[in-house]
Amino acid sequence: MKRLTVGMLLGLAMTAAAAQAPYNAETTYRKLVRDYPDIRIASADIAAPVQVRKDLVYLQRGDLPLALDLYLPGPVGKPVPLVILVHGGGWASGQRSNLAPLASRLAARGYAAATVSYRLSGQALYPAAIHDVKEALRWLRQHAGSFGLDPARVAIAGGSAGGQIASLVGMTEPQAIRAVVNIDGLSDFTTEAARKHEDDPNKKPSAAGAWFGGRYAEKEALWREASPITHAGKDSPPVLFIVSGVPRFSVGREAMAARLAAHGIHTDTVALPGTPHSFWLFDPWLAPTVDAMANFLERVLGS
Repeated sequence: MKRLTVGMLLGLAMTAAAAQAPYNAETTYRKLVRDYPDIRIASADIAAPVQVRKDLVYLQRGDLPLALDLYLPGPVGKPVPLVILVHGGGWASGQRSNLAPLASRLAARGYAAATVSYRLSGQALYPAAIHDVKEALRWLRQHAGSFGLDPARVAIAGGSAGGQIASLVGMTEPQAIRAVVNIDGLSDFTTEAARKHEDDPNKKPSAAGAWFGGRYAEKEALWREASPITHAGKDSPPVLFIVSGVPRFSVGREAMAARLAAHGIHTDTVALPGTPHSFWLFDPWLAPTVDAMANFLERVLGS
């Protein structure tokens, strides 16, 4: 049997990403509406006084500009806390506009929210996405004064793959990140429960395998390094977990919460029973997601 090289895996990932439907609210709605006929795609309409600064390039990587959209709560007379939002899509798809409804609703609650783009697995393997999100964090902190942001009150959040990325960035940048919100994202790639799906030999490659450039047996160090639980410790920020009714997507949550608790770090879990993965893209589930985030952020960052 021919052994797959990193280059071959990358090529397969790019082919798979090109062949599959893009990950966004519209394509996900078509998959879910039969089982959840009352769902509606959450509106991304912006209500005054929320203001948006779109297509802000935070980094140029060769010919690829990496950009973010910044949602601001309007003039408040003092610097406001910031939430960086990281989209999901199996590390291979998705776009920052997926989180526009969440960003606009957080801004209406008084929090600046930045939706960020990063290199997907078909463009660059792990840890490129992590480096990109950290560059966005640095850019936003450096330009905080220009947008009325408080660089001392920064949180990071994301859904699915974006939840894992956000949690990993938060655990490895504790001096800059004050709070983490992991929405239905993995906390530990290395557990048997996670590898059942992410290291399935019938997937050639799996989403995680394509991102790491190899299966667990070949790239164990990367799978472990990318697991947020690996970096959880005494200096970690508090974490809010918001989970769907599909446990496989939040594997490792209980162990990570326990590890943080052992260091006196606060965690909360808000479960939305009966919800599908990607619930945060839709009403009626976006409203309780925003409520949970706003309550947690007010406690950790202040209003």
